[in-house]
Amino acid sequence: MSDRCALLLRAVNVSGANRVPMAELRALLTARSGLQNVSTYIASGNVICDTPEDLEAARAGVRALIADEFGVDTPVIARTHAELARAEHADPFPDAALDKMVHAMFLEADPAPGAVEQLTPRLQPGERIALVGRELWIDYGQGGVASTKLTRPVLDRALGTPATGRNRNTVRRLVQLTAPA
Repeated sequence: MSDRCALLLRAVNVSGANRVPMAELRALLTARSGLQNVSTYIASGNVICDTPEDLEAARAGVRALIADEFGVDTPVIARTHAELARAEHADPFPDAALDKMVHAMFLEADPAPGAVEQLTPRLQPGERIALVGRELWIDYGQGGVASTKLTRPVLDRALGTPATGRNRNTVRRLVQLTAPA
């Protein structure tokens, strides 16, 4: 069995914006991208496939295909199974009350220096953040995402690179879906 990876699309199919039908995307990727054993997980932009030889070229190709076919220009952030498993293991908030309130923000590249220091003053009561490698972990606490001041523009500015978030339950499932058989 080949190594597997996840291609994480940012902000698709959220609140009716950036519509990318997953069944259509799967068919297009299978037919035109050269990716092997393509599947998707939930409608929020998780593509699972065998890890291509040139992951960066595949990531760029998927982004271009989505822009051409759906008119959506969205960052595509790649993580191999080993990277996903490492991120899950490094979760700095195992004591969080609700798994759905803990998110890993997967960064496209290394974060800008001082990113956490820029974000810390924006935290709401009960929120916590921790930068672990190329993942910014956010515990939104009881307030959840709806009450946070850590909006996408704020995160992008501080991090200096695009990022896409997945809650702890989704991270766990992506680890399972990319695991060798």
